[in-house]
Amino acid sequence: MGLMGVMAPADSLPPGTITSLAEGVTRPAANYKLEAKDTVHIKVFHEDDLEMTARIDKDGNISFPLLGTAKIGGQTVQEATATMETLLREYLKHPQVSLDIVSYSKQRFTILGQVNKPGSIDMPDETQVDLLEAIGMAGGYTKIANPSKIRVKRIVDGKETIINLDAKKMLNDKNAFSFQVLPGDTIMVGEAIF
Repeated sequence: MGLMGVMAPADSLPPGTITSLAEGVTRPAANYKLEAKDTVHIKVFHEDDLEMTARIDKDGNISFPLLGTAKIGGQTVQEATATMETLLREYLKHPQVSLDIVSYSKQRFTILGQVNKPGSIDMPDETQVDLLEAIGMAGGYTKIANPSKIRVKRIVDGKETIINLDAKKMLNDKNAFSFQVLPGDTIMVGEAIF
């Protein structure tokens, strides 16, 4: 059944499945795709007038001298650098562009239920957050939490998917896989029944 079904018990999810869902979200500059609200610094070698910092708009564009707008959203840093060089060739003989990410757009996940600080939490730039770290960021469990009863709601290919997880097993079993939280996930920590 896997992650594409409506319900997928944590024990039935192979570690590779989780990894494949997390691809492209890890945030290292090599494979991170630029997105709206990211801020980039662009420098053109020997062209001091063309050095600037710009924020990517909701359509994936930046304003840039000579070019007006340039679409770099959805591209890696390397791809965006090549795009800028290609566009600038119309005005410069051999443009050499340096493009760096100054700041990332804030990506968030939501954690609800039996945690001490439920709500929306900003994901740290350039790092992954696993389930246990996410719970820690929400102040840890309440006294009546059931770490074995955690549900994650995630949108996969436009469809809502529910993933059942056992954080107690993850913590106590060194062979248990680490579940990576993705931007937009909603985590529900269940309540223990006495």
